Amino acid sequence: MRALLVVNPAATTTSARTRDVLIHALASEMKLEVVTTEYRGHARDLGRQAAESDDIELVVALGGDGTVNEVVNGLLHNGPHLDRQPRLAVVPGGSTNVFARALGLPNDAVEATGALLDALREDRERTIGLGLAAGTPGTEDEAVPSRWFTFCAGLGFDAGVIGRVEQQRERGKRSTHALYLRQVARQFLDEPHRRHGTITLERPGQDPVTDLVLSIICNTSPWTFLGNRPVYASPKASFDTGLDVLALNRMSTGAAARYATQLLTSSPERGPHGKHALSLHDLTDFTLHSKAPLPLQMDGDHLGLRTSVTFTGVRRALRVIV
Repeated sequence: MRALLVVNPAATTTSARTRDVLIHALASEMKLEVVTTEYRGHARDLGRQAAESDDIELVVALGGDGTVNEVVNGLLHNGPHLDRQPRLAVVPGGSTNVFARALGLPNDAVEATGALLDALREDRERTIGLGLAAGTPGTEDEAVPSRWFTFCAGLGFDAGVIGRVEQQRERGKRSTHALYLRQVARQFLDEPHRRHGTITLERPGQDPVTDLVLSIICNTSPWTFLGNRPVYASPKASFDTGLDVLALNRMSTGAAARYATQLLTSSPERGPHGKHALSLHDLTDFTLHSKAPLPLQMDGDHLGLRTSVTFTGVRRALRVIV
């Protein structure tokens, strides 16, 4: 088997020595080409090149969720073609690694590499669905290129938090759960639309849902992790179904405290709920419009401001080694 290993040298939880050990272990089982990313978007370019090659059968992403997202967008640049596109494997190297952990992989890079090698020897793989987001036709965002996401997206509040975290990281702060929690508090205090939401959700055959303050789109469950604690925004979300949505139409201090507590105590059986919460399961197509430009995030990557985004749940989009 010929494989490409895409290595993010800035991955927060793997050292150069650990990466060397992992590379040696993988190279002992396959014909391995190793490329270290050098710029934002490099992993996407490498994934596209692998998809367009004639002989690469497997792409291994060594890094966090951002690296995985880029590789996936490269592999699916021309859309899903399960019969001829390389399979994906993930070795977690980020601070959270939601996608890898949602697949059931160990959160330790060395253990995950061992599990990956076992899966390859036993020819274990899984075909999963993904989310696709694009600018909505007929709006000012219609020219925005489409982009795949593996586990979540968000328009509004949570994307604003991620934008704040990225600003702090650019200033040299480490990506920690404490950093995220501080930025959640600051985003809440500065949120101009928390009492009068600007988001409308539209889906075929249904009445629009208006005045939403927060919208989280999940492709799997859990939504994220706080350390070892899984957080379930949409407990029914699955790689085997369409997309799930959690939306709130109010974020007063009391409502925010209540839903934050529900998130922290959520379980596979129950997520946030109440009269101001909207939970939708297994959606194939829907659009989020906003009266004002709002931040958009996918797989924990801040993508700037948007006023209209169309989401599609695509079943059987990618083969993953598990």
